[in-house]
Amino acid sequence: MNLRQRMLDDLRLRNYSKATQKNYLGGVSRFAEYFGRSPALMGPEHIRKYQLHLLDEKKLSYDSLNGLTCALRFFFQVTLGKDWAVNKIPCARRARRLPVVLAQSEIVRLLRAFANETDLLMCLLAYSGGLRVLEIANTKVGDIDSERMIIHIRQGKGRKDRIVPLSPKVLVVARRHWLIDRPDLYLFPCKTDSTKPISPTSIRRGFRAAGESAGIKKRVTPHMLRHTFATHHLEAGTDLRTLQLMMGHNSLRITGFYLHVSTDRLRLAKTPLEHLDAGFTE
Repeated sequence: MNLRQRMLDDLRLRNYSKATQKNYLGGVSRFAEYFGRSPALMGPEHIRKYQLHLLDEKKLSYDSLNGLTCALRFFFQVTLGKDWAVNKIPCARRARRLPVVLAQSEIVRLLRAFANETDLLMCLLAYSGGLRVLEIANTKVGDIDSERMIIHIRQGKGRKDRIVPLSPKVLVVARRHWLIDRPDLYLFPCKTDSTKPISPTSIRRGFRAAGESAGIKKRVTPHMLRHTFATHHLEAGTDLRTLQLMMGHNSLRITGFYLHVSTDRLRLAKTPLEHLDAGFTE
């Protein structure tokens, strides 16, 4: 059995998603191509040299570099079973940047800018339910539960199921969308093959076009709407644990990161200057 197939089998046995399988296999393949030899014949120094090449010459982001590092760790540790310190393959510390979110007034402008019901409904799912772009694409007609007023999210990130509330306003648009397009399996089927879902690229393109049409200076993406969903929930008083369940986060710490973005809490806090009576504003 060749190494590629063996690694693929190892990934499948551990229930890694198809996207992760593709990314890991591609990362190891590019590593081997750079040195022109089998990765089984290489070790820590080769990995270090390749990482520096990607940083210095290819200008790869640290997030992308860490994704490749995870692929190489898996290959050497699991597929090859190497006994050298695989876990010492360095990962970069991730920069913590606050997510960009939309104001409620911008959300109103955005929703009014969509040219068709399909794109509008996808935006509503991102903003009202916090769905990721792949979760939007993979939503099936049967996942919209109008009896219990919930949306089933099947096998989201990390192969986890979860449910989020179904807004009555979203249900109205979903029913209009169904009456117009009559989707059978996927709520948003691929135009050329209804047995497959729409591509994430098509969803992103629709969001970006609507954002530009609405005159929003920020680059509108499905993930920005997910960030906005979380931030607006906190500003409305939703507790962290409930938000964690809706977001599908493994850790409450991840959900708590959105507290840094919630401007309502910042506006309530007084600066030290407010406690001084220096007379310079008179």
